[in-house]
Amino acid sequence: MSGPDPAKPVAACYCPTYLAAEMLHVHRQITGLREFEPVVLTRKRLHEGRFPFPPERLELLPRPNAVRRELRRFWRRRVAKSRAQTLSGAETRALLVRLERRKAAVLHIYFGNSAVSLLPLLRIAGRPCPIVVSFHGADAGVGLDDGEYRALMAEVFDRADAILARSRALANDLQSLGCPREKITIQRAGIPLENWPPVDRDPPPGDAWRFVQTGRLIEKKGHETTLRAFARFRERFHAANLVILGDGPLEPDLRGLVNDLDIRAAVTFGGFVEETRMRLEYDWAHAFLHPSRTGADGNREGVPNAMLEAMATGLPVLATRHGGIPEAVEDSVSGLLVEEDDWEALAERMLDLTADPDAWRAMGNAARAAVEAKFERDGQVRVLEGVYRRAVEGFRAS
Repeated sequence: MSGPDPAKPVAACYCPTYLAAEMLHVHRQITGLREFEPVVLTRKRLHEGRFPFPPERLELLPRPNAVRRELRRFWRRRVAKSRAQTLSGAETRALLVRLERRKAAVLHIYFGNSAVSLLPLLRIAGRPCPIVVSFHGADAGVGLDDGEYRALMAEVFDRADAILARSRALANDLQSLGCPREKITIQRAGIPLENWPPVDRDPPPGDAWRFVQTGRLIEKKGHETTLRAFARFRERFHAANLVILGDGPLEPDLRGLVNDLDIRAAVTFGGFVEETRMRLEYDWAHAFLHPSRTGADGNREGVPNAMLEAMATGLPVLATRHGGIPEAVEDSVSGLLVEEDDWEALAERMLDLTADPDAWRAMGNAARAAVEAKFERDGQVRVLEGVYRRAVEGFRAS
């Protein structure tokens, strides 16, 4: 990034942690701003090498020490019987000081649960700038079975100046939770297409089809569906391979399932990989799998970034009708879709895809075109900055 431009209005971007390893899409969005000057406000800095950001434009907010945090956690859970953790008075004042010192034109809060924690700031009548809150998926589902938390989220909808949703499906979820439709803008994940060029692929010799799935090894990613479908597919194509990229708490269970299905020789767990290695894996693959499902805790996808990156390289997708996936993958055009948890249907669609090389190649081309049309980063940054401008204008007029 270039140095700060004093002529640009400042967009203060609040992320509790900047950034968890899987949050590349947030870094892309913040560093992709053009009309606004980004400043990051965070409580914890992680992965500085992976997510470089100018230190003069990053504010580390003060945090209570470990003892005070534990006392607050005990009080909230055992005494107040509350799931919501909000800023203290001192933390709210510290955040206000930084917004005023930076002359922030707008505050963008990443994730709905973060906005709940910042409600003491949202409640201030004389706050210095408008507030935009972006929802990405889990933050519109997890915890909302709790009446108190749901009421606090409704207050976020009421007090925020604008709400962003990563997909139409997510926007509908927010409306069902009580967010006014006129406050919501669909602002999709932005993919830097120059980093994910299309790849010229041919069908594999023999039956050596190679599938790949990328994402955290957690319930909503549907890895169990992937493994069962792949095991069925491999009954016909004995040289097929599957690469699973990512790490997470379900890895031991998934490795156990691989053993139970007797597909150890055909499945590789690659762990978390950097973008360069991921591009190579996509170059070598013939199709991308992402059979997402709704987690027991209500966790759902927006539109998976790894899926969009794979599509940008021309990989056809085999996925589920889940969350925002159908907004990116058109069934029988840029990929093939099945219902959640239906591994048998997924196996059949894998067989359908590989049976027709011409259709396989056409789907890959359509996948690239879909990302170019709806998920290109610069276009989505323009949408975001348009929301910022309207929020600023409305705030000044009020």
